[in-house]
Amino acid sequence: MVVESTRFSDEYEFEVSVVMPCLNEEQTVGICIRKAKETMEKLGIHGEVVISDNGSTDRSVELSEELGARVVHQPEKGYGNAYIKGLAEARGKFIVMADSDDSYDLTDLERFIKPLRDGYDMVMGSRLKGEIKPGAMKGLHRLGNPFLSGFMNLVYRTGMSDAHCGMRAFTKQALQKMHLRTAGMEFASEMVIKAAKAKLKMTEIPITLHPDGRNRPPHLNTFRDGWRHLRFILMYSPKHLFGYFGTVLFLAGAALFATYLFDRTGILEGFLGAMMTLTGWMINRFGFYGRAHQFTLAFPDWDLPLQRHFKRFHLERSLIMGVLRFIVGIILLIGAFSVPAEFFERIILLGSLVTLFGLLTVFDAFLTRILQFEGLK
Repeated sequence: MVVESTRFSDEYEFEVSVVMPCLNEEQTVGICIRKAKETMEKLGIHGEVVISDNGSTDRSVELSEELGARVVHQPEKGYGNAYIKGLAEARGKFIVMADSDDSYDLTDLERFIKPLRDGYDMVMGSRLKGEIKPGAMKGLHRLGNPFLSGFMNLVYRTGMSDAHCGMRAFTKQALQKMHLRTAGMEFASEMVIKAAKAKLKMTEIPITLHPDGRNRPPHLNTFRDGWRHLRFILMYSPKHLFGYFGTVLFLAGAALFATYLFDRTGILEGFLGAMMTLTGWMINRFGFYGRAHQFTLAFPDWDLPLQRHFKRFHLERSLIMGVLRFIVGIILLIGAFSVPAEFFERIILLGSLVTLFGLLTVFDAFLTRILQFEGLK
């Protein structure tokens, strides 16, 4: 039982807050609350259990309150929304989050709390390094979770083997540094990515995943929520989504166009090369705009190359470069009518490409100036 007569510290009312989202979990939420409270009492932890209800129509809320949990209500639907509300209301120095379906062992709190006491900012459970009981995870999830975690590590270098495990712990200060926002299941990915972005000190521990205690299907939708995770991983890294593909397309197009200019290929290859070059450059710039749009002083060291670029950027210089390209392109187009016939097509195509680059450079300069970071001007 939580002792209410004393505060844990001047800043935090409790040492530990166990936070669980809930949507019609009357079969299991009571089991989870009992396990969490009894474990904290056994360990001598001054703690609380917070249930973030997401619109339950069964007896989940009533049961939770009867068992001494503090229930907060989140009318906006979604796994992430439920957690954002529950975590914001948590009053503990350390926060442990877990599902309320009894699939995670809430008697195992000590292994999550000890690393936080020792100075870690975040502790991730790893089902993949631990044990998955028969029937606890679908076959597709056994394939999808390692794939998504591996892809996330490739893009963000988080070092977590099971980035979508639902049981994890972190300090209240770490939570405030992550600035979590997503509404759905991609919340799990967002937390790990932003923990890496905030340079939090993270570790992971092997845990056991049990079959959940419900007699109905889970809220998780394999394909819909898997796609939500994948698209978030991609969209949160414009460099990977746009930059690499755009660069490869630009270089391949430039090489193909060069073979046309040197009369190694025909007009079709030349036109295709010009289109690839221009399109690759534009896709690359889309990645740049995306990176600039994502910039926030909440993560000041996340994209230092981008910040250095904006410190050097000067609108008028870029406009002059665009105008010069445009003029060179026009000169080539006009000059094409004065060269021998065998060079006419190549000069016309080259002039058209350079002219378009000039126009795009002018408008790109204005958009870059619009996106230029405050304080770096």
